[in-house]
Amino acid sequence: MVLTERFTLSNGVQIPKVGLGTWFIKDKDASGVVKNAVSLGYRLIDTASAYENESGVGIGVKESAIPREEIFVTSKIAAEVKSYDDAQKAIETALKLMGLDYLDMMLVHSPQPWMKWRSKKERYFDENKAVWKALEEAYATGKIKAIGVSNFLTDDLENLLSSCEVKPMVNQILNHIGNTPLDLMRFCHENGILVQSYSPIAHGRALKDNEIIAMAQKYGVSVSGLCIKFVIQQGTVALPKATSTEHLKDNIALDFEIAADDMRLLEQVKFKGYGMSKMFPVFSGK
Repeated sequence: MVLTERFTLSNGVQIPKVGLGTWFIKDKDASGVVKNAVSLGYRLIDTASAYENESGVGIGVKESAIPREEIFVTSKIAAEVKSYDDAQKAIETALKLMGLDYLDMMLVHSPQPWMKWRSKKERYFDENKAVWKALEEAYATGKIKAIGVSNFLTDDLENLLSSCEVKPMVNQILNHIGNTPLDLMRFCHENGILVQSYSPIAHGRALKDNEIIAMAQKYGVSVSGLCIKFVIQQGTVALPKATSTEHLKDNIALDFEIAADDMRLLEQVKFKGYGMSKMFPVFSGK
């Protein structure tokens, strides 16, 4: 069963292969969604400062019937935080908001502030090194069990790898059928960095694609199930978002295997006119 399956990070920490993404879940609703997900078997919960629901997620984790050590909790330092001092404060704030003694993992949410998203001129290389230093120190004290990044491109990763004491253990990126950054994923694999795939259902775009629908019908599974299984078979962690019991269950109904030939076909699917800037004119969350 996929909920009991784990990947192993470079430091030996184990992480579930599928988890609950909480982007766009309101703080007041987050505790209930988390408790429901945990009751269904989810053991990985992913949040971030930018989601403004860390408090609710923390309540859900603490009020679940499962011991804290059995739930893998991830949060992220806001993309706008680009100094050592501010990163230290962000880490402490996340712990306080969530009411937790430690986080299983914390990520740098983006190599650039969202308003400078993918700027070719403003790369924040030195600033990211400073933020990473704060994460390394929190990791050394045990406040965080694993550290990583999100939305980092190859040169952003090379920047950290050039001077870090602890290598990033994870890079959480947009990866799904229709948007598969194979070169970046290959670089991560070669450097011992586990890839996490957020929005594996392509923000719902995959649900409307005839090619993907036909493939799901071939396997007798839902489109969302096919999409989630696809990224897991790529060797990445899947982080689908869901709020209803129906969708939470559907996202873990993954007792099937996609054939190698079909995996290659799905990796070649491309969505026209699709991307973060198209979907979110001012991208400020994931």
